[in-house]
Amino acid sequence: MGTVAPYFFDTYAFFELIRGNKNYDPYRKEVTILTTRLNLMELYYGLLLRKGKIVAEAYYDRFLPYVVEPSDDIIKKASQLKAFFKTKRLSYIDCVGYMLARYNRIPFLTGDQGFKDMEGVRFVR
Repeated sequence: MGTVAPYFFDTYAFFELIRGNKNYDPYRKEVTILTTRLNLMELYYGLLLRKGKIVAEAYYDRFLPYVVEPSDDIIKKASQLKAFFKTKRLSYIDCVGYMLARYNRIPFLTGDQGFKDMEGVRFVR
C-alpha cells in the first residue's frame, strides 16, 4: 500500500464530494485533507441554506480536524494573488487556500474555473 496523498480541499471540492459527483470518487479515500476554517464557513453556510442546520453541523464537525490556520505571510501572499488576478475575480478564501496548498507543496483540489490552468491545481468538475 502506498502513501496517502495530501490535497487542499477548497469549498467547491467539499460540495462535490457531498453531492456525490463521481469525478470526486478518487478523493474520498486514501487522501489526506487540508482546508481552512474559512472554507468550512462557506461549506456550513451553503449547507445551512440547502440542507438545514443539522446537515451543516454534521459536515462542519466532520471536516474540522483537517483545518490548518494560515499564517500572516500566507494571508499577505493570498492578497497579492487576488490583486494580480483581479480580472478572474477569485475569492479571498480561495486565494488563502491556494497559497496554503502551494506553501505545503500539495495540490489544490477545486472545480473553480478561475483556478483551472494555475500551477499546482487539480481541477475536477
